[in-house]
Amino acid sequence: MSPTTVTLLIVLVAILVAGVATVLVFKKRRTDTLLTRFGQPEYSRAVEESGSRRMAEAGLNARQDRVEAMQIRPLSADDHARFTESWLKIQTRFVDSPGGAVTQADQLVGDVMAMRGYPMGDFAQRAADISVDHPLVMTNYRAAHEIALKQTQGTATTEELRQAMIHYRTLFEEVMGAPGLVKLSAAS
Repeated sequence: MSPTTVTLLIVLVAILVAGVATVLVFKKRRTDTLLTRFGQPEYSRAVEESGSRRMAEAGLNARQDRVEAMQIRPLSADDHARFTESWLKIQTRFVDSPGGAVTQADQLVGDVMAMRGYPMGDFAQRAADISVDHPLVMTNYRAAHEIALKQTQGTATTEELRQAMIHYRTLFEEVMGAPGLVKLSAAS
């Protein structure tokens, strides 16, 4: 082998190693970006549901693209006040009718999302859309929704209903755009 051939092989190997390293760094950066955007629980859930990290990341990127194409808007001051008043009434109803309050809380959260511009299709799509802008409350939203479903079947306990109200409160505050605005006293 000539010195030129050896040098060429060394350069080709170095280019190949650099290319592989670049791809690995890019994948790590993409994963880190998605973990930051969606949080560990939502990212892990996507990986588990899709069966692979690559498919999960493609799905999370597709969620981002879908939501970025939407016209998500803040609530007007009047809508904000109206929804806050409704929430306070629902919260008060919890004492006498926990199941009814959970059902109303679920509906109110849906109304707020619709007013902000989120499509209100099936729950899975709604949760996926909300996870893009509000990833930290997705575990709460899914848990509250499961309890609300149990409530419609008459199998939810009062403690579960109380937990659902707490979960809905967290989501409500988040989608309203003013965390800490509404304090849940009836179900705390």
